[in-house]
Amino acid sequence: MIQKVKATMIKLRYSKRLFKRSSWSKASAGGGHGSVGGGGEIEWEVRPGGMLVQKRDGGRAEEVIMVRVSTGFSWHDVSIGATRTFGELKVMLSMVTGLEPREQRLLFKGKEREDTDHLHMVGVRDKDKVLLLEDPALKDMKLRAARAVAAQVPRQPFIQV
Repeated sequence: MIQKVKATMIKLRYSKRLFKRSSWSKASAGGGHGSVGGGGEIEWEVRPGGMLVQKRDGGRAEEVIMVRVSTGFSWHDVSIGATRTFGELKVMLSMVTGLEPREQRLLFKGKEREDTDHLHMVGVRDKDKVLLLEDPALKDMKLRAARAVAAQVPRQPFIQV
């Protein structure tokens, strides 16, 4: 059963002062109480999730964090931008470990993370640890392929008489 829902938009009343930036100057000529100066307006943007937020400054450089990636028996320190994705981290790790990105599974705080998850959105900070595991299904497929190739190679006896 499909139920139709009528969506209505509500216009909210607000004070325009909420959305304007003001600066108070103690050294103003108005007796030391300060006056509203021309600080400029705050710019707003809508994020993909639909949240209205204050627009970020585009001129600042991206924060670079150091992530320690553990493979169980070894570890690698990787420098990466804080706003990058786990998929981009996998590409960087493929150069170090030799595992293709599709063969990797990254775990952070006990949960496997998707390639599209951003590091800063799940809480990865500087010097945090991420666990790298090889995908068991692909590992099994590689092992079976290696066995099939080994079975096709003609065997020769070690000792010939």
